[in-house]
Amino acid sequence: MKLERKNFGEYFITAKREFKAAAIDRTTIAVCFDFAWHMVFGEGHHRKHRSGGKQERKRGELFANTFQGKLAEFVTYRELLKRGFADVEKPDTGIYGKAIWDDADLECRGKRINIKSAAFFSNLLLLEAKDWNGKGEYLPNLANGTSQHYDFFLLVRTKPDSKKLLKDHQLFYANELDFESLKEIILGEKWTFDFAGVCTQETIRYIIGEGYWLPQNSLLNGKIKMDAANYYIQCGDLKEFDFLICELQKL
Repeated sequence: MKLERKNFGEYFITAKREFKAAAIDRTTIAVCFDFAWHMVFGEGHHRKHRSGGKQERKRGELFANTFQGKLAEFVTYRELLKRGFADVEKPDTGIYGKAIWDDADLECRGKRINIKSAAFFSNLLLLEAKDWNGKGEYLPNLANGTSQHYDFFLLVRTKPDSKKLLKDHQLFYANELDFESLKEIILGEKWTFDFAGVCTQETIRYIIGEGYWLPQNSLLNGKIKMDAANYYIQCGDLKEFDFLICELQKL
């Protein structure tokens, strides 16, 4: 269902899903920390602006986003291994420069899974509108000549909120961070996750065609300003994680 619209430019979530925490092991946290550090402060490259966005992101914010995203990939990878999918590809930890990226988050039994990450309190799977066409294809991959088709879209939520954690230590808006101090902060937390829901590419094509759309500068829940326009699905409208397992087991 679509978000409730109460006033001009204000949208409210109506279909929520409770966060059900599962622990993330320390080794996974360390691997994701090292990846995010080298991508943001090493040889890697991340866009300073979201697709269609105006706000320039500092390196602290880029680190928080990169770390959260890679955590989401690794917990999914480890869960699929645990469920017996020995052929699932390990998340890419290559450090890429500008205009080079891995074009699928995970592949399993020939299916490509796009993994989205969010903080534990989030209840929307968001797709930056300028990155997707009406067929549910990822435009940067299409322009780059790589495969653009995703079979499944999975939302993974993590706790604590990496953005708030860095804000609490006055690092979120910083461009220079100390490796050892930041690592101590990250590894000092007890990180958890849940699978907030999954859908198919057919669903993505549907929500794009039907205008499930959060405009740029709109207010989510009346207070969170959207830096860029996004397509969305509410967590309460997503299928449970076991739907993905069942679909993969058919192959």
